[in-house]
Amino acid sequence: MSQIDPNVPPSGSGCVECDATGGWWFHLRRCAACGHVGCCDSSPSQHASAHAADTGHRIAQSYEPGEDWSWDYAAEQFGEGLQLAPPTSHPIAQPAPGPAGRVPADWQRHLH
Repeated sequence: MSQIDPNVPPSGSGCVECDATGGWWFHLRRCAACGHVGCCDSSPSQHASAHAADTGHRIAQSYEPGEDWSWDYAAEQFGEGLQLAPPTSHPIAQPAPGPAGRVPADWQRHLH
């Protein structure tokens, strides 16, 4: 199985699981194999690393504006310069943490 598909678009502008359950995230990560967008390991639910563990898709790229680094969950290594299909980040108007309206006032206390 290829760990990187440069042609697959992201699954959306936010964490798939958090959007489905009404949750919120700190930052977002995009799976390089299938485009799944999940929340980072600092987020309360850590859906990006759960996706990697469940699927074997080991490489995720930051889905934050202005960032192009990636993380290999299996090798526990950073990378950079990965070229994936656009868009390469969530919309700039979307706040982090996000999404707007679902982030609790004491959000910092919920980070990992």
